[in-house]
Amino acid sequence: MNNVMKIEGHRAVISYDPEIEMFRGEFIGLNGGADFYAGSVVALRAEGAASLAIYLDECKKDGVAPYRTWSGKVTTRLTPERHHSLAIAAQAIGVSINDLLNEGVDLVIARHAAR
Repeated sequence: MNNVMKIEGHRAVISYDPEIEMFRGEFIGLNGGADFYAGSVVALRAEGAASLAIYLDECKKDGVAPYRTWSGKVTTRLTPERHHSLAIAAQAIGVSINDLLNEGVDLVIARHAAR
């Protein structure tokens, strides 16, 4: 199971690696990798802050944008039955499939943000 931790305003996905008996964190939304390891939550926060500072300094030094840019486009594959049901549902309430999918995505984001 993965959890999300905020470190200095940045989100990192946290998992536990039983083979090395350590927590692993990886910042998300960055243009490159910035991961870190520690044996406790307190140490993980400190290692995360250090890793993030190094990453941001390197980006600045190299003239690289530290954060990903998002296009807003997503391609997904649906079964024909699911696509049909989605089209019927959208038509029934008078919205586009895109609008209905955006509403669904908003619900999923809200549910996971509450954790």
